[in-house]
Amino acid sequence: MRITSLELLHFRNHVKTSVGWAPHLNVITGPNGAGKTSLIDAIHFLCMSRSFVSTTDQYVINNEEKYFMIKGHFEGQIRSEFDVSCSYSRGDGKKIFVNDSPLERLSDLIGMVPVVVLAPDDKKLTLEGPVERRSFLDSFISQISISYLRDLIDYRKVRRQRNTLLKDFQGPVSLLKTYLEPWNLQLVETGSRIIAARFKVLENFKAYLERDYAMISGMDLTTGLEYQTFCEPSVNPQEIQTQYEQALEETIDKEIEREQTLTGPHRDEVVFYLDDFELRRFGSQGQHRLFALSLKLAQLHYYSDELDDLPILMLDDVFGDLDPKKTEILLDALQNHEGQTFITSANPVPFEEYVDFDGNRNKFFSVNDGIIKEEV
Repeated sequence: MRITSLELLHFRNHVKTSVGWAPHLNVITGPNGAGKTSLIDAIHFLCMSRSFVSTTDQYVINNEEKYFMIKGHFEGQIRSEFDVSCSYSRGDGKKIFVNDSPLERLSDLIGMVPVVVLAPDDKKLTLEGPVERRSFLDSFISQISISYLRDLIDYRKVRRQRNTLLKDFQGPVSLLKTYLEPWNLQLVETGSRIIAARFKVLENFKAYLERDYAMISGMDLTTGLEYQTFCEPSVNPQEIQTQYEQALEETIDKEIEREQTLTGPHRDEVVFYLDDFELRRFGSQGQHRLFALSLKLAQLHYYSDELDDLPILMLDDVFGDLDPKKTEILLDALQNHEGQTFITSANPVPFEEYVDFDGNRNKFFSVNDGIIKEEV
């Protein structure tokens, strides 16, 4: 899958921008605040219906304008070519169109154009709490499994309704437990499928992570990950359901006391290791950075093996933290990968020493004050 062209209107500091992309490597350089990240964030909007930089859409609108618009043209194997556009206005909210037809649900966009992003904030994946790793895992699996995304959406709705019942019910406990039964049934069914899917993907993902960490780090360290949930995980949802039902019975009194659902995949954790040492507790800053980079490269290679269309890869200001040797290793790996890649860099990196920009396969751009220019 690749994006061939992009149009921006009132998107951050891009007042009106149009650009044609190369099918392989696209390197975008310029000073901080020039609009480099905005370009690849706009592509992320068209792939995932949201920004990877801002948590609120309204902060993306340029200055005092009332709306922004993004449009991209894509080409792939499953869909030969199609357009995706995203518009947002302060009054009407966000709308997504595919070939000028509106999507009824924003979630229908997920997986249409698989994307992998490595950004400076990805250090949170290994440094901060389990919410970051669950978010990574959910986004990871949702792009390759529509059923997982639907289960995730349904599970969140059920948990929200169940929490409302636990919080607002005023009658006897015995009656509350009766009212909880249908919600428990839905929670167990969807939650068990989520756990089974997570366990299956993570078990397969281990080999990718180990290979890519060894490649990018050049170190003889063994990577590992452990999926922690309330039960003994399995790839079979039916085996999880029995454990789930028992766990709900054991925690119901505590849930009633705290007025919230305490058992389920919404409390799962993924623990990363280097040579049996927990990375979050004992890893150096350099190890955290390389591990986060390895996670995203492993995700890229996992997608490449699992999907009919290669994903789009975006590296936002990554090379400033790499020494020359690792820069060479990473650029060599990216050139060997057949998919489309976007690289932004504020620091001077001698990309010309590693990448051939003479043909149409790769392009080099500079950005300044929201204006992009192709360097020839």
